[in-house]
Amino acid sequence: MYENLKSLGIEEPTQIDRYSLRQEASNDILKIYFHKQKGELFAKSVKFKYPRMKRTIRIHEGQKEELKIIDEIHPILNQIIEELDILCMREQQEVDLKRKILHDLRHLENVVASKINEIESDLNRLLNDK
Repeated sequence: MYENLKSLGIEEPTQIDRYSLRQEASNDILKIYFHKQKGELFAKSVKFKYPRMKRTIRIHEGQKEELKIIDEIHPILNQIIEELDILCMREQQEVDLKRKILHDLRHLENVVASKINEIESDLNRLLNDK
């Protein structure tokens, strides 16, 4: 799994925290950031440069036909980004699940505290009526 990332020399793809992609002139710059390890001041990162692919397409405008050269992202970079998206999405889903669990726990605490107050109030009414 994650063969494209491993081909870049990334032995432990699960250690990837996030990535950024930007375009500089006719190149795409991919920067991959790893989780910060204990004792490190800054997280490690690696940078890769991919030339943009040039492709000629035909444009039909009425009876006129023109050729236009367009830049495209490198196909290998596309595959790498797909793997990175899977890794980063999975991690985001785990964070979202943790937040949901904490939210549910706080809600449960409020419900239980409210019910305890209600029962104590009922109990006090019973004791005061006698």
